[in-house]
Amino acid sequence: MTLINDPKTFNPTAASARAWVQVLAKYREPNHFRSVFEIAVTMVPFFALWAIAWWALSVSYLLAFAIASMNAWFLVRLFAIQHDCGHSAFFRNRHVSDWVGRALGVLTLTPYDVWRRSHSIHHSAAGNLDKRGMGDIHTLTVNEYRALSFWGRVGYRLYRNPIVLFVIGPAYIFVIQNRLPLGFMRAGWQYWVSAMGTNIALAAIIAGIIYFGGLMPVLLIFLPTTLIAASIGVWLFYVQHQFEETHWDQDQDWQLHDAALHGSSHYVMPKVLQWLTANIGVHHVHHLYSRIPFYRLTEVLRDHATLAEAQRLTIMESFACVKLQLWCEKERRLLSFRQARALHGAL
Repeated sequence: MTLINDPKTFNPTAASARAWVQVLAKYREPNHFRSVFEIAVTMVPFFALWAIAWWALSVSYLLAFAIASMNAWFLVRLFAIQHDCGHSAFFRNRHVSDWVGRALGVLTLTPYDVWRRSHSIHHSAAGNLDKRGMGDIHTLTVNEYRALSFWGRVGYRLYRNPIVLFVIGPAYIFVIQNRLPLGFMRAGWQYWVSAMGTNIALAAIIAGIIYFGGLMPVLLIFLPTTLIAASIGVWLFYVQHQFEETHWDQDQDWQLHDAALHGSSHYVMPKVLQWLTANIGVHHVHHLYSRIPFYRLTEVLRDHATLAEAQRLTIMESFACVKLQLWCEKERRLLSFRQARALHGAL
C-alpha cells in the first residue's frame, strides 16, 4: 500500500491536507447532462435485468437467481448515485438532488433523509476516537477491548466476524434497521417521514410484484439483488476505512482534513468494477472534498499523481483487512487479535 504520508510524495502536515481542499474545489461543478446520463445508463440495465430475471423464472429458478445476482451491481451503482445526491454533488439544485436521492432510496431500501444525516455525521467525525458510533464500523482500541468483560469481548469478536460483517449485518441494516429512523427517533418529524415514506413506497412495490408474479419474484429476484448489493456495499465501506495504516486520533489531536485524506483508502479495482461502483474506491479524495461528482474523481487522479498513488489498496491487499480488528494507539495502525496479543500480551 502506498501512503500519502510518504515523505517522498507528500508533506504530511495538517496545512498540506487542508491545502488540497483549495486544489480540489475546481472539480466540484457537476455536468447536468452527464448526471442524467449516468442515471439513465444505470437505471435502464437495472430494470432490464429485472425484467429478464422475471422472464427467466419460467425457464429456470437458478437462471433467474443468477441474473438477479448480477443485477446487484447496478443496485450498488444506484446507491452510489444516491450517495452523491446526499452530498449535493450530482445537481447544482439541492432540491433536485434530494428528490432524486429519495426516489433512489426506495430502490436501495434506504430512507434518504435519515441516511443523509447519518452519513454527514460520518464525514464530520471519521477517524475521531471520541465520536464513534454513527455511520461507521464499530472499532475498539486495544485498551478498550482489554477493559471489556468476558461477554463484551465475545460480543465484539462476533461483531467483527466476516459472516456477521458482510452477510448478516448488511441484511439487518437494509431490511430491518432502515425501516425506522434509528438514531434520530426524536430528532424531528422529517426523519419519520423519510423512513415511513420509503416503507410505504417499498411496500407498494413488493405488493405489486406479488400481485403480478407471486412470491417467487420476491424470493428469487428482489431479495437476492438487495442482499447481495448490501453485502457489496458494506464490503466497500469496510475497506475504505478499515485498512492497516488508516487514521484515528483522540478528539484533541483530531484534524478533519488529515482524517479525511489519511483515513480513507484508494481502492484500486478493475475498470468494470470501478464503473459499477461509480468510482467510490477513490474514497480519500471523496472524503477530502465530498462535493465532487463521482464521474469527476478520475479527473482528479489524472491531474494529481500524488493523489493517484496515495493510500492505494488493491483487491488482493484488501482481503487482509478482514483480519484487522483493533486500533493500536501506540503503533498507530489496525491490528489483528493475534498481532495485538503479540504486542500487548494476553487480551
